[in-house]
Amino acid sequence: MKRKSSSKTPRIQTTTVGSYPVPDWLAALPSEQAVIDATRVIFDTQRSAGIDLPTDGELYRFDVNHPDTNGMIEYFIRPMAGVSGVVGRKATTKFSGQQSMGFRRKPAGVVTGPLGEGSLNLLADCERAASVAGKNFKFTITSPYMLARTLLDEHYGDFETLLMAVADVLAEQVRGLPCACVQVDEANIPGNPDHGPMAAAAINRVLDAVDRGTERAVHFCFGNYGGQTIQAGSWKALHRFLNALHTDHLVLELAHRPTSDLRALKGIDSNIDLGVGVIDIKVNHVETADEVAKRIEQAEKAAGEGRIKWVHPDCGFWMLKRSIADRKIEALVKGRDRYLGR
Repeated sequence: MKRKSSSKTPRIQTTTVGSYPVPDWLAALPSEQAVIDATRVIFDTQRSAGIDLPTDGELYRFDVNHPDTNGMIEYFIRPMAGVSGVVGRKATTKFSGQQSMGFRRKPAGVVTGPLGEGSLNLLADCERAASVAGKNFKFTITSPYMLARTLLDEHYGDFETLLMAVADVLAEQVRGLPCACVQVDEANIPGNPDHGPMAAAAINRVLDAVDRGTERAVHFCFGNYGGQTIQAGSWKALHRFLNALHTDHLVLELAHRPTSDLRALKGIDSNIDLGVGVIDIKVNHVETADEVAKRIEQAEKAAGEGRIKWVHPDCGFWMLKRSIADRKIEALVKGRDRYLGR
């Protein structure tokens, strides 16, 4: 393990990825005030555990009608101008015939005209979080690539054109957000590395719109549905794509990945800080501090001294029970502290 650090800000910081289990009382009696109260609870839970950069838990995005993606798709897609939420038999059949998204049988929406803001208002949701955050926090948005993959296009006639149209809408939404970090979430490109160039261009359009001085992060995972990995692939196959991103740091799933993915960290540009997953969100097992410290040690050994700047769970916690998620983030902080000798 490492020598004791006297620095006020640890050289390896802890963060969460995005979603948190919805409190039972919020699910039972949802309201605007209940969302505000629950968001305050989620922030306080993370800060009490010692998380350096918490998220708002994405509680306002949860949709019981879409348990496969927890609202991370429909929340962004349905409000947009140019998207119809009327998805019938013909649209479902056409979408199924042109997509390879096994976890999704029908499109999130049908693009019938030029995409626009519509009623999408990320600023309002970020301001709500800021009002109860207490201090710095991270705000998350779903990647334009992942969103575009869930749409049935009846307007643009070209996937790349549709993709950049989605990116343009999101780019306008991220300007002026009152948060310390904006994170773009992508769980589809790991299984489609050939789309790397166009996906990077779309994600960069969003990242480039983030205010100067705000940390930019991109989260990648291989998907999760009830503990099941959705995408096949490896981090090594994505080196060119990852290195093309205009991001300050990456947030990578690694606790649930093979050792070869750890070795692939060496190929990521040294100008991009590394965030590594050391908490497995696909299992109920609560890691010990020693297990977390060992995972950090293995990651730093593979990536190189000083390359790891962030540690976090592999993905969001929304599929787990609160009792499990709360204990996992406590283990995350204790394991980081043990590794650094704090």
